[in-house]
Amino acid sequence: GTILNVSVSGHDRSDSLLLSWDEPEGGAKGYLLALSSLESGTLLQNVSAGPNTTSFWFHGLTPGMRYEIEVTATLACMDTTSQTITAQTNPSPVRNLSLSSGGSPAWLRAAWAHGHGRRDGYRLALWHSDSQSLVSNVSLLPSASTFLFDGLLAGSEYALQVNTLAGSSQASTSIHQWTAPSIPTQLRLSPGSSTSLVASWAGAAGAAWLHLELRNLLTQEVSTTLSARRGLTNYTFQHLHPGTQYWLGLSAMAGSHTVVGPNATAWTYPLSPGNVTLSSAEEQNSLQARWSVPGGQRDFYLVTLREGEDSVPTRNISVDGDNDHVTFHGLSPGQQYSVQVVVVAGPYRASAHSTTAWTEPQAPSGVSLSSQGSPHSLLASWEEATGEGYLLVLSLAEHPVKNSSLLRGVTSFTYEGLHPGTLYTFEVSTVAGPYTSSPRRISNWTYPLPLEQLTLSNGGHSTSLQASWRAVSSGSTGYTGTLRETKSQEQVRNVTVGSERTNVTLENLVPGRQYTLEMAAVVGPYRSPVRSASDWTYPLAPAGVTLTNTRRPMGLSAFWDKAAGDVDQFHLQLYSKSHAAQRNTSVGPNTHNFTFLGLSPGTQYFLKVTVLAGPYRSSSHFATEWTYPLSLANVSVQPGQKPQELHVSWVESGGGRDHLVQLSVAESLSIIRNVSVPRGVTQLDLEGLVPGSRYRVEIISQAGPHRISSQTAIGYTVPLPPRSLSASPISMARALAVHWEAAPGQRDGYLLSVLEEGSSAPPRNLEAGKDSTNVTVPQLEPGTCYFVRIWAVAGPYRSLPENITSCTVPAVPTNLSLTNPGSSSELYTSWNKPPGRRDHYHVTLYSLSTQSRVQVHTLSPDALNITWTHLEAGSKFAVQVTAVKGSLEASSINVTQWTYPLAPVNLTLGSPSASVLVVSWAVVGRGAEGFVVDVRDAASGTPIRHMVLGGGARSHILRSLSPGTRYSVAVRATAGPFHASTPSLTHCTRECDALLA
Repeated sequence: GTILNVSVSGHDRSDSLLLSWDEPEGGAKGYLLALSSLESGTLLQNVSAGPNTTSFWFHGLTPGMRYEIEVTATLACMDTTSQTITAQTNPSPVRNLSLSSGGSPAWLRAAWAHGHGRRDGYRLALWHSDSQSLVSNVSLLPSASTFLFDGLLAGSEYALQVNTLAGSSQASTSIHQWTAPSIPTQLRLSPGSSTSLVASWAGAAGAAWLHLELRNLLTQEVSTTLSARRGLTNYTFQHLHPGTQYWLGLSAMAGSHTVVGPNATAWTYPLSPGNVTLSSAEEQNSLQARWSVPGGQRDFYLVTLREGEDSVPTRNISVDGDNDHVTFHGLSPGQQYSVQVVVVAGPYRASAHSTTAWTEPQAPSGVSLSSQGSPHSLLASWEEATGEGYLLVLSLAEHPVKNSSLLRGVTSFTYEGLHPGTLYTFEVSTVAGPYTSSPRRISNWTYPLPLEQLTLSNGGHSTSLQASWRAVSSGSTGYTGTLRETKSQEQVRNVTVGSERTNVTLENLVPGRQYTLEMAAVVGPYRSPVRSASDWTYPLAPAGVTLTNTRRPMGLSAFWDKAAGDVDQFHLQLYSKSHAAQRNTSVGPNTHNFTFLGLSPGTQYFLKVTVLAGPYRSSSHFATEWTYPLSLANVSVQPGQKPQELHVSWVESGGGRDHLVQLSVAESLSIIRNVSVPRGVTQLDLEGLVPGSRYRVEIISQAGPHRISSQTAIGYTVPLPPRSLSASPISMARALAVHWEAAPGQRDGYLLSVLEEGSSAPPRNLEAGKDSTNVTVPQLEPGTCYFVRIWAVAGPYRSLPENITSCTVPAVPTNLSLTNPGSSSELYTSWNKPPGRRDHYHVTLYSLSTQSRVQVHTLSPDALNITWTHLEAGSKFAVQVTAVKGSLEASSINVTQWTYPLAPVNLTLGSPSASVLVVSWAVVGRGAEGFVVDVRDAASGTPIRHMVLGGGARSHILRSLSPGTRYSVAVRATAGPFHASTPSLTHCTRECDALLA
């Protein structure tokens, strides 16, 4: 045929196709153009074109659609030639393309609306604008309308091109967008100097631009703005005001995104003040500080006044930043001061110090001039005054004798080598820096010389003292003195004698009392320093000394009467001939008795009481007495080696002789045994006692005429263990009955311990009365063996244990079932696990049809089911499950079930007469419990007869049937609720052939 060379193109239009072809040789009378859907084959457009036409536009097409175009040319003589071509329109580009970050620095979400028509899919290409690198190139299904690009760089520009694909054609749409910038972190602003601040930050790579704004917080004016490209991490702001607080704000920008970042504040360092001076003010005790105001700003000045050489801060004053001076009032006179001026701007400070300055001093106060009893010296003293030191002048009759300069801290000065009995004048002034205060003056006399070698003694007398001395070498007009009681300082008498006397006797004094005599030499109106002497009159011995036992084991009380006169103290000496050590003690003068404790028990002691008055003493006669013996300590009564013995032990406390051990029955208190043991023995075994009995032991000790008993000790003999111990289970009661026989002797009761075998749980304890011979242990686990121990108990003691092991009856299995799974030879038995333990299960299956035991199985203690196989079809069975623990068993109730019967075989029908059918069959195995014969009308299916027969039936005669009628007969074998039927067999009551239904 003629080739038309058909071609088609879209010319970048998505809803049109241009069809072109070559005119055939010899021309054509016309053309028929048919446009169909390639997918459905539906004819969409059918147009005609005249001769000489070689192209045609198809409009109104679906973008991205595949079409089939057939061009048929009509030739001469009614011949035609055709050519078919397939074409696809260009796809429509996506609409409403958007690319948004959603404020995220790491992803961009692309979204679009589908263009009109069809498409095969989309291809998305994402480019990083700065590096022109392809970040992502993905292909999507035609139904996709969104896509999330993640893992992108923060603050970066990306270009997205979405290509709509249809065949080999595609339509593209592009868009640009920025990811949100990431916020820089760790912004710090710190001073570099007084005119610069250094800003630093981290994490600046996530922003295209950083905008920095530095604001003066004092004037609220913007000092500096700065925009920096990506990567800058620090900047230094220069030419700032000293001591000024600035605020720095940081913003991150990328495209249209701007994210406000952190901000920080900082101060520039302030400048320190200049020319700081400290000088005297017009007012007394005042100083004024001045300084030059530095450049820049500041919050305030902190002016600190420091005192002394150590520059201890004493005053702190805050003044406004515009001030240049401050005055300090009320300062200490004669003190050295300096000042520190600190410029404060925010957290920063700059300081300067002044030189020192002094306040004018004051003269010392409290000035005194005293001889302190010395005829050759005077002691000048004064109270400390503030300053550097002191200027001292001592004068005699208006003529200076000695000038002295002393440093600060000295408040006294002693003038030596002066004349006795002479009047001197003392002057003192304070010196502080360039200043000296006006002087303070005072006068005083030196003392005359005192008398020498003054003595006072009693000469062995109780009521008199004699005084003597040596005459004063410088001479005197006489001697004067006072006799006082030393203790009370009460004046007894005055003594005045001429200069020629050197002794005097003082009579009618109190025995044992200390006296003090004070004597001085008198020269003119003055007395010399006093000389004194002291002594005691001789004391009198005490009377009525006795020593008495206080009935305390280690104590003796001493009593005595006080004699006339005074006593400083009484000294008591207690000793024993049997002990080398002795007791010495002293008591006050008003004490007339004393108790010695901690003595040796049962010991004879001797006492001597001595009166002390000063260095003199007088002793009484001896008194004697015995101490009581101590009762024995730690008396212990313990069981002996046998149940009929007690072991008694004690600790001797000393001082006793023989001990008497008394044994009594605790309940009756009657003494049943007395045993005497010598001193030194500390234990005793008592034999032949009753086991399990409570006894009381008391031990009596004697020393000298005194006896004392120990504390009573209680003890028990160990009881004998019970005999003939047995334990047996109580059927279905989850308990054990424990029996025993009582042993000879006594007991307080019995203690039983029941421990489950193989369990880590603590044993269970039970108590029984002393007359009990049995106890029931309830609430035990079924089918569990227990270890039972029993002790006889007397007081805190137990007998040797008796042991036995016994088991409880196992629990009966419950919810026993016997089910037929639909089988003629199998049955399924299951039960619930009973509580407690067991060794195993015995499971027995009985045949009720043959009255025999069919199968017996032993199963594990955790088994819960069993399947019986190879059973007789159509038979009735019974099952029983028995839990076994040792020789103990617990059986469930019996449950019954049937196996399915087997259907009868060899079913035959016969009609010996017109109204009779004879049915016969055979059975497999035992057969069934019974048989059912069902007869129906073969034509209508209506039931005619339903006959129930015994298990021995093998045939049945159906009478009174309709002649010439076809019947359908089936025979069912029955066993309990189950049955199995033969297929239906049809037969006519007349001469008809038997046919299987």
